[in-house]
Amino acid sequence: MYSEVDEAADINKEKLVADFKVVVADAEALLRATANDAGEKVAAAREKIQASLVDAKVRLAQAEAAIIDKTKQAARATDQYVHDNPWKAVGISACVGLVIGVLIARR
Repeated sequence: MYSEVDEAADINKEKLVADFKVVVADAEALLRATANDAGEKVAAAREKIQASLVDAKVRLAQAEAAIIDKTKQAARATDQYVHDNPWKAVGISACVGLVIGVLIARR
């Protein structure tokens, strides 16, 4: 079954992917802003940044694919568990509903 550690890792991966997208977008904006600057050092830096961005985009796509795969695996595991243990799933759902109802009624 899908553990809390796996869930926390996926949340951290999702945040990392989101942060990484921001960094990539900022780097691309920087490249566009310096497009008209001349000089060998600037050109070399731009080429290095562009190569790094290509690599970063590949890694980002791989990380997103890994997150999607983990999510699909968790959904399949949950579906399989519910099919294998339907009455347990109904009981757990009823208990969760009862707890939520009690908490809402208290307010």
